[in-house]
Amino acid sequence: MSEVGLGDTHGILARPGVRPVRTSAGLGWERLYVSTQRELPYRDAFQGAGSNLVILHLDGPVTVRRGRRGLMAAQQVPPGGLFLHPAATELDVELGGYLNTVHVYLSDAVLQATADDDRLVRLREEFGSTDPLLEQLVLALDGVVRRWEPSGSAYADQLTLMTAAQLARRHSVRQGVEEPAGGLVGLSDLQFAAVRELIDSRLSEPLSLEDLASAAGLGVSQFARRFKARTGRPPHRYLVRLRVERAAPLLRAGSMPIAQVAAACGFSHQEHLTPVIRSHLGTTPAALRREG
Repeated sequence: MSEVGLGDTHGILARPGVRPVRTSAGLGWERLYVSTQRELPYRDAFQGAGSNLVILHLDGPVTVRRGRRGLMAAQQVPPGGLFLHPAATELDVELGGYLNTVHVYLSDAVLQATADDDRLVRLREEFGSTDPLLEQLVLALDGVVRRWEPSGSAYADQLTLMTAAQLARRHSVRQGVEEPAGGLVGLSDLQFAAVRELIDSRLSEPLSLEDLASAAGLGVSQFARRFKARTGRPPHRYLVRLRVERAAPLLRAGSMPIAQVAAACGFSHQEHLTPVIRSHLGTTPAALRREG
């Protein structure tokens, strides 16, 4: 896959009234595009894009109107307010004042991969709503861009998956139910073996859903559903669990610095490893080291 960039957005960021501060352009991110900017007041109409749009308002309140082929009633959006717009959907919008925002354009394939069945996931059209967890995820993505270093790729990948999961859980509707005969089919033994071989050989490296799906010879959405049917876990949770299982004995052995253990097991840095170990094992890397 190619990097998600400005050409995959709805066109808002290409307007002359947008003053970009930082973006993820050039970082090689294949699942989402992040841009933080100052926006001047405007009114415009935009074509749909292949990505789902999440806008976080950093200040305000500001008056916003939105719709399709015509604007709806105005609404005041406070700081921390969200503007959500689904993929492949045209947009009419009016921004009534100066505003600092973070835009996240999430590939629709990543959103579809959150589904536990064959129903399509469609982002709801929202503006003015709040979601503290989604807000923190967007701010964290902006933070990765602000303090970018190559080792942050794995962390950005995890944030992307968490953002997609939160959008699917709190801000989406499901469409087009098509239950396969006999229930959902999991990965075959041959497919699962190919995926495990890839994971085992590259556990210390960033691994995307596209990488795993390609090993199984499937599209991303179909792979994610079949993988969970086979293992009982979504791919990213399964992968994190394997990394924890590799890290724990290395930490207990005590011969390798904790930061080196984190890198060897696919974590972007020690600060990334610590909360994951705590979440899965109820302890910390340092405590595991003391246990021997």
